[in-house]
Amino acid sequence: MKIAILSPVYPYRGGIAQFSAMLYTQLQKEGHEVKAFNFSRLYPDFLFPGKTQYVEEGDRAIKVDSVRSLDSINPISYCKTVKEIKTFAPDVLIISYWMSFFVPGYAHIANRMKKHCKVITLIHNAIPHEPRFFDKPMAKLLFKQSHGFIVMSDTVKNDLESLCNSAKYIQNPHPLYNHFGKKQDKEKAHQSLALDPCKKTLLFFGLIRDYKGLDLLIEAMSKLDESYQLLIAGECYGNYDKYQILIEASPACKRIYSYNRYIADNEIPVFFSAADALILPYRSATQSGVVSIAYHYNLPMLSTPVGDFQHSIADPGTGIVVPEISSQAIAQGIKDLLSPEKLLIIADNIEKEKAVLSWESLTKKLLHFINTDL
Repeated sequence: MKIAILSPVYPYRGGIAQFSAMLYTQLQKEGHEVKAFNFSRLYPDFLFPGKTQYVEEGDRAIKVDSVRSLDSINPISYCKTVKEIKTFAPDVLIISYWMSFFVPGYAHIANRMKKHCKVITLIHNAIPHEPRFFDKPMAKLLFKQSHGFIVMSDTVKNDLESLCNSAKYIQNPHPLYNHFGKKQDKEKAHQSLALDPCKKTLLFFGLIRDYKGLDLLIEAMSKLDESYQLLIAGECYGNYDKYQILIEASPACKRIYSYNRYIADNEIPVFFSAADALILPYRSATQSGVVSIAYHYNLPMLSTPVGDFQHSIADPGTGIVVPEISSQAIAQGIKDLLSPEKLLIIADNIEKEKAVLSWESLTKKLLHFINTDL
């Protein structure tokens, strides 16, 4: 089968690019002819809140060959991309969607291609975590051009059904990100990060945005005794000052270690190897790529009751979902999570769940969907 993937991939960094590269690689392994159609410009610089959009030294990016034709803000490139995809003549076009900013280009391409091949939209987020008034109508515009969809959580499934009630879709959990390297010696990881080796280490990892609830976790630290320390690792999209003020005002300030910067791929094993648990104090969520990394490193997890965490953490017994979004619930949940008896059960459950979260499982379901339902 000839499969086109329209998505950011190398040299762009981030979870969407990683996901698409791993899907590309798996489909190739299974004998399909796959071609990636990439962005020549993803975000205009003035709209991008981080340091850089591109892979840097130290990133273990999968170097996918791609046609870099789509400029997100140049309509001429939309036509150029259609021409490039038509030249490849795919049986299926998979479009990675997560943000309404890209709908003008995506919808134009999908509309022009839907008579020539099956168009499947892979939805990471149907509605953004920080929504704006135009997000729903823009998403509807793209979804009308699609023959089918891939979703990875109940939250996204429900959003899709509310926007397109006749949608055909498959649902599959987010597969593992397993390309960051092996787990390291915990003592050496502690030394590398200047952590206290005698304390239980809680990890907050990834882009820092308001909806991820870092403030709640900082507050929760004041409710935990001296045996706990918090490791914050990630680049802040916005102003970090408000978090720094909370840290400095906290009675636990000396037990909070902050690495407010982009964490390169080659550093990820250090942070996850140093941790005893991954904490996800989110105010809203769909699915999380960070959960996939935690599984790879056999790390127990705690989350708030939002998004797909009930299915990805609580149901398989690989962590705890606390009953409410509050610092008190998070603090109590952390105490329960790190009890020796609980950790033994979780360790066994993580190994079982890792066998389920394979890329082979996703592609098998996808190919059946293409061949039988569309």
